[in-house]
Amino acid sequence: MATLKEKIGYGFGDMASSMFWKIFSAYLPLFYAMVFKLDLGTTAILMLVTRVWDAVSDPMMGIIADRTDTRWGKYRPYLLWIAVPFAIAGVLLLTKPDFGESGNTVWAFVTYILMMTVYTAINVPYGSMLGVITEDTDEKTVFSSFRMFFAYGGSFIVLAFWEPLCNFFAGTTGELTLNPDAWQYAMIVVGIVCVILFVLTFAMTKERVKTAPKTTSISADLGSLLHNAPWWILLGGVLFFNFFNAIRYSVIPFYFATLIAKDATLSIFSIDFIFYAGIFLAIGEVANMIGVAAATPITFKLGKKGTFLWSLFALIALCIAFYYVPTNGSGAYWTLLVLQILVCILTGVVSPLVWSMYADISDYAELKFKTASTGLIFSSSSMAQKFGGALGASAVMWILAAFGFNTEEGAVQTADAVEGIRLLMSWIPAAVAGISAFFIFIYPLTTKRMREITEELRKTRE
Repeated sequence: MATLKEKIGYGFGDMASSMFWKIFSAYLPLFYAMVFKLDLGTTAILMLVTRVWDAVSDPMMGIIADRTDTRWGKYRPYLLWIAVPFAIAGVLLLTKPDFGESGNTVWAFVTYILMMTVYTAINVPYGSMLGVITEDTDEKTVFSSFRMFFAYGGSFIVLAFWEPLCNFFAGTTGELTLNPDAWQYAMIVVGIVCVILFVLTFAMTKERVKTAPKTTSISADLGSLLHNAPWWILLGGVLFFNFFNAIRYSVIPFYFATLIAKDATLSIFSIDFIFYAGIFLAIGEVANMIGVAAATPITFKLGKKGTFLWSLFALIALCIAFYYVPTNGSGAYWTLLVLQILVCILTGVVSPLVWSMYADISDYAELKFKTASTGLIFSSSSMAQKFGGALGASAVMWILAAFGFNTEEGAVQTADAVEGIRLLMSWIPAAVAGISAFFIFIYPLTTKRMREITEELRKTRE
């Protein structure tokens, strides 16, 4: 039985990863479009190409991690080795050089590819650790819940303080600064925090489950993965779920910059709070944490598949509701915030299930194909996350461009551009969530089946 210290330590790792990921998801499209001054089409291609590479590199990292053997374990050492390069890559990503238009475009491509490669090098081994920390399927869900609780905690911190931190370094208040130096300095602060968190994860965890040494070839591992039907099905469901999340995170800063008044406030007990994108997203992260806390007891009653599926159905309805809510007045702001809280509670419920279900697939693969390719299987989850993120961020840029969005500071947007943003907040992510629901509906590894697999594996490992 794993200790509380291990569960907290494991959570610190995704707290670090999520700080970077949420900056990329929520603010990087805005950074490239309005700070870096890339046109929307180039930004869309940049995000698609770099994240596709990143997704393709995930299985490579999984194969490497599976074949690593140190006194610290297979996966855990990468947390120590890659922590500092991770932080440096993040700072370079949010650095705007003075190389001219062509040179700056090349810089954007190179630094984004570098960041995503380093992210893969630390995040794939980190995720794979879930398969060797415990062999109990229910405890995997608990570890996943700790992971996602801390992930959303880190996301809340970085989203709540990112805009004030950038403005602090720029010496401004109010609207988010477009000063590139301020964005770079803010990223240095976040990078230092992330290094500390990764080191703590390394120090507080251990690999408990001893899998058989890798004796199969890379081609055999890949072959077993390609013949793994539950893997394919879950891959589709997770890819579109992350596509859903990426669309929403990418469009929210544009939604606030275009549709929400600059002086919008929320009143709580006669105290006025500024209603801006960062606080909207940060409150969502708190709601995510509530969902994560609720995930384990709900899953024990409905099973992983049932919980995932019903959450997606509810997300579809809530997203459609966004289309019909006005965007001015205190009542409208409160309605938007309530919808955001409900959406994020549900995404919080789903998030730990994804990692726990991949751990189940790893056990299924070990039983069926006699090979424990934990790193390769978990890397596929990261691959789906990144493909979904790439599709979502790029789709937002292309759709905004198609609707005529003007990236000039202070520009008045056309009715078509406003309509495009409203659709990106509502009907479009709802449709994507519907596709995810289809895949989860046909997913075959039920709670009953996983208990059978766990028992059979326990006999073979004795």
